Amino acid sequence: MFFSVNPYTGERIAQYKALSDRDIQDALELSVEAGKIWRKETVSARAALLRNTAEILREDKERFALMITQEMGKPITESRAEIDKCAWVCEYYAENAAIYLEDEFVQTDAQRSYIRKQPLGLILAIMPWNFPFWQVFRFAAPTLTAGNTALLKHAANVMGCAEMIEEIFMKAGYPAGVFQNLYINHEQVNDLLSNPVVKAVSLTGSERAGVAIATQAGKYVKKCLLELGGNNAFIVLKDADIDLTVQTAVKARMLNAGQSCIAAKRFIVVAAIYDEFVYAFTEALKELKYGNPEDESTDYGPMARADLAEALQNQMLASIAQGAKLVLGGKQEAAMHEISLLTEVKPGMPAFDEETFGPLVAVIRAKDEKEAIKLAQETKYGLGLSIFSRDVKAAEGLVDQFEDGAVFINALVKSDPRLPFGGTKLSGYGRELAKEGILEFVNLQTVYIK
Repeated sequence: MFFSVNPYTGERIAQYKALSDRDIQDALELSVEAGKIWRKETVSARAALLRNTAEILREDKERFALMITQEMGKPITESRAEIDKCAWVCEYYAENAAIYLEDEFVQTDAQRSYIRKQPLGLILAIMPWNFPFWQVFRFAAPTLTAGNTALLKHAANVMGCAEMIEEIFMKAGYPAGVFQNLYINHEQVNDLLSNPVVKAVSLTGSERAGVAIATQAGKYVKKCLLELGGNNAFIVLKDADIDLTVQTAVKARMLNAGQSCIAAKRFIVVAAIYDEFVYAFTEALKELKYGNPEDESTDYGPMARADLAEALQNQMLASIAQGAKLVLGGKQEAAMHEISLLTEVKPGMPAFDEETFGPLVAVIRAKDEKEAIKLAQETKYGLGLSIFSRDVKAAEGLVDQFEDGAVFINALVKSDPRLPFGGTKLSGYGRELAKEGILEFVNLQTVYIK
């Protein structure tokens, strides 16, 4: 059984029965049969269903947003924004898919030669709890529109969201079997990956999950897209606009109570403005209100589960034991974790080296710009980073020193349907969104006619 529990109240919302092996086999067979027809459908017909999907998301936004808030604790205002973003990605691919998927003619010595975009087939999606609608839709919108079918294995604590997502696709008019939600465990995922009808897998999750899935995918020679953890640096140079930087820093750390792979986690500040920044940042964080995530005035709610809050607390305490200074917060009870700000954080501490998935703020002092860049580079992750400086041209000149998937100047790192999204190093590989996202699960088929 899978249980949905409200992290703010601790009350059980619902329970879901795991599928049997026979149920899974039925789902596979349904998907394969649906795929034979779906792959032949025109892109314009698939795009029309995406537009229907966007309409449904907007029309029933309150119900969907409330499920997100109740299952994983996201403030209701942020949950509504998540649904809006899902509608946006559907509309984006409805508008652009035909352009991205059209044949590309290449001049060679042939009479005609071109590249076709052919769907791979059945794609398995393994998705996390922190953005339970958005993570699925940013995968599904391009993948289904490219002509693939999909099976969703969602996180165990957001099965209500998973159920609603399947309901949305069915209501939008997608044929039965094109998108299916599966109530399955990790062992059953391994069985799915070994099945030859599953052609590829997309995982958004932890580094540990990524290693496990990539190992299985590699064993069966299957395409794998991984969007894993992040330890994003937020670099503040001496000429930064402090007001803008602090305002952005609060959002960059505290969106979804800090439970985001692209959240800023290491605030690296040059010594010349370190004290000024820490003071202003601390005062701004103090203004945020903890409370019931269903309350419109709540700025941040509980973490998604009590064990996650406990793990964050352990990272904080271990960093303090190694010399970090606690300036703000520090308390944790069940799934509630106060905003906690640490200064004098250094390499070797969990708050510097590890991904801190929650409202723990690590501020690092750098003596100058050169050391700030060096400290930002000291991470096994490569998802994204931000640089703040009034000299935009000089800041842009630093971009080539970083290997990350994204560099944002005077802005927080975010995903946008118009831009490719993904990381390097242990943040994973492959790209979602934009043109690159819709081409991840297609066969680029060369056609040569002499």
